[in-house]
Amino acid sequence: MTSRIVVSLRVRATPTRAFDVFVNDIGMWWQPNTLFQFSRRRCGTLTIEPSLGGRFVESYPNDTEFEIGTVTAWEPGSRLGLTWRQESFADHQMTTVEVRFEAVGDETRVTVEHLGWESVPQDHVARHTFPDGLFLRRHGEWWQDLLGALREHLG
Repeated sequence: MTSRIVVSLRVRATPTRAFDVFVNDIGMWWQPNTLFQFSRRRCGTLTIEPSLGGRFVESYPNDTEFEIGTVTAWEPGSRLGLTWRQESFADHQMTTVEVRFEAVGDETRVTVEHLGWESVPQDHVARHTFPDGLFLRRHGEWWQDLLGALREHLG
């Protein structure tokens, strides 16, 4: 069984612009969530290195950083793929995120699919002991909030 989250939202931008802002401005529109932090007791600024194999990183004011993952798909204006892990994950625990950008009239549908949560046991600290359905719903609500912040940032 695959534990996954899928959320979509339309934004008033071309797919190319939505993709560019998602990647290049992520540090400006991303809203940290205290339940789903990448590392304990700190929130930093996110960056995505804009190329296949680029790093997905959270940087902190003390000049340290945590590598969340890497870019696994790089199709500007169409698709972005990332690996995703939290500091508390064991080496074999990893999730993946795919973001698709699809023109719909004069807007773009941005769809986020976050897969692989079955690799993280229900009793893991990252899941806050929520049952699978509740955890996925709460995490999906956060992704929906994030896409709303992206839409606002796009203006």
